Amino acid sequence: MSINSIIKSLDFFASLSDSQVNQLAKISTINSYNKEYILYYENSKINSLLFLTDGLAKSYKIDKNNNEIFLFFIHKNSMLSEISTVYSDSLYSYSNLSFIEKSQVLSIDYKLFKDNFLQQNILNLEFMNEIIVRSSKLESLINREFLFEAVTKVSMMLSSDLNMFNRFKRQDISLILNIQPATLSRVLSRLKRNGIIHIDQGKVSILNRDKLDLIYRELI
Repeated sequence: MSINSIIKSLDFFASLSDSQVNQLAKISTINSYNKEYILYYENSKINSLLFLTDGLAKSYKIDKNNNEIFLFFIHKNSMLSEISTVYSDSLYSYSNLSFIEKSQVLSIDYKLFKDNFLQQNILNLEFMNEIIVRSSKLESLINREFLFEAVTKVSMMLSSDLNMFNRFKRQDISLILNIQPATLSRVLSRLKRNGIIHIDQGKVSILNRDKLDLIYRELI
């Protein structure tokens, strides 16, 4: 697939004309990365605006004891870059980012993107929306880590990201949600016993989404 076709496949650039796509392609590159490759580290200076065009990534931090603290997943057709200001010609990361599977990234020269698009009032709304989306993810993270107990954490992930829940081993899910594996098992058993979910050969399906959503939405 050509770089022009890749740009057009991303929702962020859907409003661009063909000539604008051509202009953007001239300041862009496409790069492929293997599973577990670390794209950037916390507090890195980055001169490119990055979009995940294929694959799956995760954002995480490392605590003082060298333990990984999972923040959130980033799916394809999403911005990877972390935007804290629109005044600098560089971007800075507040977390680490690595790939969970083989992935492809669109990399755009950020300064030239600002000069040729944002400062010309092109893609400003899309850019603002990405900032809002990322803020929403951080708000969910704060709720998950500081307000929610185990049942609420598990219910929220089942409701919002069932495919990811079923994709990973229970041990990995426990690390992501920062709960003990035994606690995760008890929560799943409780939800199953209450007729909210069904578990078949380790895979979870939702039987009553309204009840599942009610568990965490009352706390948001």
